[in-house]
Amino acid sequence: MDLISSSLIDQGVYFVVLHVGKALAAPLIMQSELYWVYLFSGFAIAWLVWKLYLVRQATFTPVPASGSFWQNFFSRDIWWHPSARVDYKFYVLNALLMAWLTSQFWVSEQTVISWLPALGSSQASEPMPSSHILSRLAFTLLFFVVYDLGRFVAHSLLHDIAWLWEFHQVHHSAQVLTPLTAYRVHPVDLAVMAWVPAVFTGVLSWSYARWVDPSVTFFTFMGFHALVWLFNLVDHLRHWHVWVTYGTTLNRWFISPAHHQLHHSANPEHWGCNRGYELAIWDRLYGTFIQPSLTPMVFAKGLGDGTDGQWHTLRALFLRPFARFKTQRLRS
Repeated sequence: MDLISSSLIDQGVYFVVLHVGKALAAPLIMQSELYWVYLFSGFAIAWLVWKLYLVRQATFTPVPASGSFWQNFFSRDIWWHPSARVDYKFYVLNALLMAWLTSQFWVSEQTVISWLPALGSSQASEPMPSSHILSRLAFTLLFFVVYDLGRFVAHSLLHDIAWLWEFHQVHHSAQVLTPLTAYRVHPVDLAVMAWVPAVFTGVLSWSYARWVDPSVTFFTFMGFHALVWLFNLVDHLRHWHVWVTYGTTLNRWFISPAHHQLHHSANPEHWGCNRGYELAIWDRLYGTFIQPSLTPMVFAKGLGDGTDGQWHTLRALFLRPFARFKTQRLRS
């Protein structure tokens, strides 16, 4: 074996060990959405939902009282279901695939900004210093709204464009929900969900720097945008069988975990609903909003087309969308 081949093998082994290690150590990495703080927060909220409930104007609604907390939320029927087991494998595979794709083809907010005219000719008449609290607060809020809109647009493209739906089906084929179901996403799907919001936030950042404040940054906390961090505390419940709503009024403005669980329903009446991530206004404007009830709703999860059992292998999750896409093109 020559030196070049040996070097390539060493680099390959290092790449695999590094990124699989990062994936497995995610609860210890502060910049990870699986950081222990967010996992603990989800667990704590689930426990509170189980133990405590308020009457009609409650922020959190009760879950069914049958069985214990562990029987309901840590059941083997959920966490060791064939659908869940393939989620765990796909999480590790995606750690490798996305590390490679990110290094080769990724479009980030900074990439988008680099495509736009240089900011040297800023038109902001009196640029506010980055420490200016009002400017920073405004940008923090604007960035969050635009980022959320970008995610909604990306998610809607995955649902409404037939060939993109072939890849998004990977996520919706999950028959049970656990926090790792959030990572049951085909790389093509992940690319769309990253690139579209990057365009939205890139244009916003460029525009704000050009016409308002050239040195502004948004507020961050623990490595995340401050508002994104806040929602991270509850977002793991979106993919878990814990029915949490925000109450009748707030449910019209914010996407609760219950909204997103309806999004995963196999019931045709729910298909394509509640596509938003944090803000419900986009679904209301687009006509895809369904208000979850304050009391837990019981429904099957999955595609609802009888094919869910065919998605229980890594091969199916990764290759089946390409085969279906090819078949669709031949038919057209």
